[in-house]
Amino acid sequence: MIQRGRTSYESPKMSRSGMTMQEAMTIRRAAKSRAGGGSEGSGSMAAAFNVFPLILIPVLIYNIIAFGGMAMSGDSSAVVQQLASIAFAVPMASNATWNVAWGDILVLIALILLFIELLKSTSTGTSAIFNHALSMLVFIICLVEFLLNAAFATSVFFTIMIMSLLDVLAGVVVTIVSARRDVEFDHSRGA
Repeated sequence: MIQRGRTSYESPKMSRSGMTMQEAMTIRRAAKSRAGGGSEGSGSMAAAFNVFPLILIPVLIYNIIAFGGMAMSGDSSAVVQQLASIAFAVPMASNATWNVAWGDILVLIALILLFIELLKSTSTGTSAIFNHALSMLVFIICLVEFLLNAAFATSVFFTIMIMSLLDVLAGVVVTIVSARRDVEFDHSRGA
């Protein structure tokens, strides 16, 4: 017992670093909060980024192209022609020309955003659950559009739809594996 003034108390347990356990826990909580793992102290912009499924961006771009093309011509073949049209050509060292179509650019954007989504799926917070739910909604919308609208029956949109499915599946699997690592089981007790 240590006497200080008129109050007596037991000395707190010290960790290996010379801090009390309560101080160490407070520092860990603050670091987790700054890293985006906690809800307190994180900005609304970061929270919106964590919840928003980025794969929705190429889906919305395709919707603008599809509904805009159908509104202009009244035919879904205009959408296929727009996606197949050459955006730019790159001369190669082999004297060939690499023609990059607008549909190729859209698939490339979707691939980059899918990669970012996979990185985001490693978090186990509440925002990750909302992100997975919204990603599932994006996939369902893509599937309905693919099956019911002729302008969406293209290889470009099918590839984007499969990417949205992979976003859902990978996000759920990675979150489950990450959460399983966070849970500690006490095997020392008998059943």
